[in-house]
Amino acid sequence: MRIALEEAMKGFDKNEVPIGAIIVSKDGVILGTGHNSPISSNDPTAHAEINAIRDAAKFEKNYRLTGSTIYVTLEPCLMCYGAMVHARVKRLVFGAYDRRSGLTSNLELIERLNLNHKIEIQGGLLEEECSEILTRFFELKRQMKKNGK
Repeated sequence: MRIALEEAMKGFDKNEVPIGAIIVSKDGVILGTGHNSPISSNDPTAHAEINAIRDAAKFEKNYRLTGSTIYVTLEPCLMCYGAMVHARVKRLVFGAYDRRSGLTSNLELIERLNLNHKIEIQGGLLEEECSEILTRFFELKRQMKKNGK
């Protein structure tokens, strides 16, 4: 998760919402990393998780990431969860909870979808550090807006 936090800082430095992700093989090898970049890439799907999945798939030369674990600083949205299902990610570990649009707010919907692949989910790893970077980013944004920048 510490490497995912480093990825989030890359997004912070690029004025993107600071979310970072890292995908690790079952043997502990880093397969891919990513941070949010929808603004700089003009791509609404360029979430940290999607970027990490793309990076890992290129590294593995395979669209399946079977047995892997993804670490994300913020609870993923449904789009990112869907990509994880298609990539056959085994386990999802996230830091901060997203109470409005995060995955755990939509577990009932996910269960009703009856997807062909289930992902193990664990939340709250380094939650405070993961929340802090987002809080700082949005406080800075509000301060800049207040000052007319």
